[in-house]
Amino acid sequence: MTYTELVVELGDWTLWTTELLFETVGNVFNYAVIVLGFVGLFIWLRLQAKYNRQAANDPNKLK
Repeated sequence: MTYTELVVELGDWTLWTTELLFETVGNVFNYAVIVLGFVGLFIWLRLQAKYNRQAANDPNKLK
């Protein structure tokens, strides 16, 4: 088996496994990543607002 044949076989196997995974999972993973991203964004924004309020009320904090 040559190097080129090995790479082609590896590519075919990778394509087969990802197609199998996509058929099984579908877009659920994509939707979960999007939802978790927005949840993380809102948590971060709330924490940042809290830290900004604390910094505004404390004159010794760096701004």
